[in-house]
Amino acid sequence: MIDFPYIKSITRSTKSKIIMVVADGLGGMANSTNPKSELEIANIPTLDKLSSMSSCGVTTPVLPGITPGSGPGHMALFGYNPIKYLLGRGVLEGLGIGANIGSHDVAARGNFCITDANGIITDRRAGRLTTKESKTLVEILNTIEIPGFEIKVHPVMDYRFVLVLKGPNASANITETDPQVTGTSILESEGLTPSSTGTALAVNLFTRNANLLLSSQKGTANSVILRGFSTIPHLPNFAENYKLKPAAIAGYPMYRGVAGLLGMNILECGQTFTEELDMLKKHYSTGDYDYFFVHYKPADTAGEDGDFDGKVKALENFDSYLKEIVDLKPDVLVVCGDHSTPSLIGSHSWHEVPFLIHSENSQGMGDEYGFSELNCKKNGSIGSIQAEQLMLLVLAHANKLNKFGP
Repeated sequence: MIDFPYIKSITRSTKSKIIMVVADGLGGMANSTNPKSELEIANIPTLDKLSSMSSCGVTTPVLPGITPGSGPGHMALFGYNPIKYLLGRGVLEGLGIGANIGSHDVAARGNFCITDANGIITDRRAGRLTTKESKTLVEILNTIEIPGFEIKVHPVMDYRFVLVLKGPNASANITETDPQVTGTSILESEGLTPSSTGTALAVNLFTRNANLLLSSQKGTANSVILRGFSTIPHLPNFAENYKLKPAAIAGYPMYRGVAGLLGMNILECGQTFTEELDMLKKHYSTGDYDYFFVHYKPADTAGEDGDFDGKVKALENFDSYLKEIVDLKPDVLVVCGDHSTPSLIGSHSWHEVPFLIHSENSQGMGDEYGFSELNCKKNGSIGSIQAEQLMLLVLAHANKLNKFGP
């Protein structure tokens, strides 16, 4: 944990290398139609073999019953208390795409969405609008002018964009306009302090203008919703505290944003996992880095779409890719998830997430148990832990921790 008061005195730099692969939305659950979870159904021979000789367990990303966003989920995996270090989605997305965000600017994550004739949200992702379509709509949004503020909209990926508000009175202490569910209206932003009222009014004015402009277009998206209003925070440095030379490889901007804020070096890659793996192979043997964070997105996407078979397929694809990472023979290989995304629910959930740590110090589950939520919890040598505790275990497996105390 990054807040362990003696963290700098017990961490040490060694030649051992760590690869932490985060399968976004890794965990799932069984249901009446499928009596086994997506992991239990999937044909995942590489994960099953790894788990037989790895230390396994499950993590609770935040607290029991609390459903985490991707930001808190990743922060916890990196050893940061996700409640104390709650990061806004807007800043993470913005920094991930290299947007110009000053220390006093406010950023928000935006979705293009679809509303019906009564203003009720019917699709929060506008049919998963393509990046090309989104860029065209962003150009339209950048014609909006708000008195007292400079507005800049940046395309991110697919239906996502980032709104940056610049102005002497810009404040992140406002409520979101995204209800995060369908079947309801877009929310009005409200100031949480007297000084933030002006920013909330500016956001509402932007939303109304955006909806008017989009409604005049022939495309699918006709509205916008905003969440994650935030400014750039000050955080303990990942590299300095853990004495690591860390690199991050992620196709999606938000995860690059998280890693960059913590002090990891961002290795630019394409948006596919194949391109991420190419970047990993390119840099693994150079000696420039001893810790690699690699992100895999498709399992989460399928889970959010409520596509059980699609998530099974995404996990099977992940397993086939994983062999390429195993072949690099890292001293420590970690496979984990930032949260569960059961296709039964069609969104993130509070369920525990399975993980494995493979090293010469591992204690495996044996050949009779495959990699799954239940097996990792009941038969894994680690059991159930808070996600923010995982990083210390990873460092221990890599022999990167000194003895604590005399």
